[in-house]
Amino acid sequence: MITEYFILSGILFTIGVLGVLVRKNLIVILMSLEIMMASSHLALVAAGNLAQNLSGQIFALFSIAVAAAEVAIGLALVVIIYKKKQTTNVDRFNILQG
Repeated sequence: MITEYFILSGILFTIGVLGVLVRKNLIVILMSLEIMMASSHLALVAAGNLAQNLSGQIFALFSIAVAAAEVAIGLALVVIIYKKKQTTNVDRFNILQG
């Protein structure tokens, strides 16, 4: 029963990685990162359930709090970049160039 959760977590993580590598829209990339974070939370809870303690769930709860902060910062950066460049297409960014 537990192995299904780890398989689902791996599938979700793979979907997230593919979304980050293939997509060009910055908001879709952020959503793919959130899918990857959700898969890690699922794996943590499943591992805690396998060990018969609450440590995986507690760690996942703290990780969700960190993910919420990451989303807030990421969306703020997207808004700033959109105001400056008028696009969220990653191919059009050259912010790091002198």
